[in-house]
Amino acid sequence: MWQIRKPTDQATPEEAAERTEQERRLMTVGDAGAFAPNELHTELKVELHQRLLGLINLSALEKMSRAQIEEEVGDIVLEELDKQRHALNHAERKQLVDDVLDELLGLGPIEPLLKDATITDILINGHDCVFVERYGVLEPSAVRFKDERHLVRIIQKIVSAVGRRVDESSPMVDARLADGSRVNAVVPPLALDGSLLSIRKFAKTPISMARLIEIGSVPSQVAEVMKAVVAARLNVLISGGTGSGKTTMLNAMSAFIDNHERIVTIEDSAELQLQQEHVARLETRPANIEGKGEIAQRDLVKNSLRMRPDRIIVGEVRSGEAFDMLQAMNTGHDGSMTTVHANSPRDALSRVEQMIGMSGIDIPARSARAQIASAIHVVIQVARLSDGRRKLTSLSELSGMEGDVITMQEIFRYRQTGISSDGMVQGRFEATGIRPRFLEQVMAHGVTLSPDLFRPDRNFEA
Repeated sequence: MWQIRKPTDQATPEEAAERTEQERRLMTVGDAGAFAPNELHTELKVELHQRLLGLINLSALEKMSRAQIEEEVGDIVLEELDKQRHALNHAERKQLVDDVLDELLGLGPIEPLLKDATITDILINGHDCVFVERYGVLEPSAVRFKDERHLVRIIQKIVSAVGRRVDESSPMVDARLADGSRVNAVVPPLALDGSLLSIRKFAKTPISMARLIEIGSVPSQVAEVMKAVVAARLNVLISGGTGSGKTTMLNAMSAFIDNHERIVTIEDSAELQLQQEHVARLETRPANIEGKGEIAQRDLVKNSLRMRPDRIIVGEVRSGEAFDMLQAMNTGHDGSMTTVHANSPRDALSRVEQMIGMSGIDIPARSARAQIASAIHVVIQVARLSDGRRKLTSLSELSGMEGDVITMQEIFRYRQTGISSDGMVQGRFEATGIRPRFLEQVMAHGVTLSPDLFRPDRNFEA
């Protein structure tokens, strides 16, 4: 058995003094038998965690499984509870041991939320206000931190694991958890009412196109066309608002890429879960404490051109890298894909045009639009509806230029028809009746699509 408990003679005078103070504070937590599930439970959990740091050999933890740690730490916790005369029943003690282990090995109070597969977002507005999103709907959570200091300690634990920092001089940070979940933290003085922590959870199993069809986000007939678009190496721009499912759609579409192609992915925070064998993943790097060493998306896009990619996938274009992405699409890297924040396909093109202006290259507006029209073939719009569900709402094709205007034709769209008595959005997918110009390119790649898919009387229930 591993020696998890520190030998008594290893305690320094400072540790002994701290231990005495912790014991004094623990004694004031509550009387024997008085177990309150909220403030008292949180206080006791945090104090036990601090006590354990002085009692156990942290280096031994790395060599032990969670089950072994749980057994030995559990014994120590129970001893400490007995010393402080806390009379808890078996279920309360088990819960307390689990919570202390989460403090020791995980992210404290939010660890159970991270393990809950039904939760997609965790939103923390100060130490005593936590919300979660389930099935697209926000709801309050009973989870609480002991105080602001406790919350900041958890934030520091998250960001330090990826070599970043957050403090008064650098009060805002983007990071990610070990499982890929995206994290944003803002601490005072920027956050006025306590530190803010937002976690967008990373699906352990990527949502496939089959799953999107099953839950009604995409009709099977439209998915068939999307598969043909990828097979024909058309360049795709996926547009949508925050939390609308852009990355999910990008993941699902990328599954259609042939396994023999070399794919380079570029992201601010790695979220893509490509299943192909030949994938080179790149991630941006922020500046260090001295303000040096930043590697932006634009640098990675430029570098990716030297990596012999068949396709380039950019998680999201936000600024000048849009110009380099269009250049890549126009110079032999067909079948590339990216996402952009926009509320409609037309807005998506306008945003890309604005981003070209951020590249620092003085290019006339008409030339910028011509670049967009020749580089991007298909724009897919996704949205989060009022009932929390995500849906594909439009599939459009860019058909060229007329004067100074990019011409676009919608092939499929989702039409909302109403809202049911239980608040669920009702609607249907429909074909506009326009036969896409990319059909010839699709057929040239050996993919056959039935002309019936594009008949104007075709409705796909959702």
